[in-house]
Amino acid sequence: MNRFVVTAALLCCSNIFMTLAWYGHLRNLSHKPWFVAALVSWGIALFEYLLQVPANRMGHAVMSVAQLKLLQEVITLSVFVPFSVYYFKERMSIDYLYAGLCLLGAVFFLFRGRVLGA
Repeated sequence: MNRFVVTAALLCCSNIFMTLAWYGHLRNLSHKPWFVAALVSWGIALFEYLLQVPANRMGHAVMSVAQLKLLQEVITLSVFVPFSVYYFKERMSIDYLYAGLCLLGAVFFLFRGRVLGA
């Protein structure tokens, strides 16, 4: 299978864990001491790292570090927006669209002239 596609899929899965680890405690553990939330978050983050480290190693074979990081940021926004809207019931704003357009511009500049999967 294409390394770029596998990398992107692993990063998507890892990002779900990352978002839950970073922000899930704000809803579920707000009544607990901060160190309990930190320990639970570290436990969740372990699964993120078990997916993210192999994704980055595989992705670095076909992308530069800058491209790999930008891919991660695009995935982060793609996971975070639905998470904040559905999990936290936050209002979607036009700023999410603007942020996405800025990232698309960054994708254009870092990936132009490169054939993915080559």
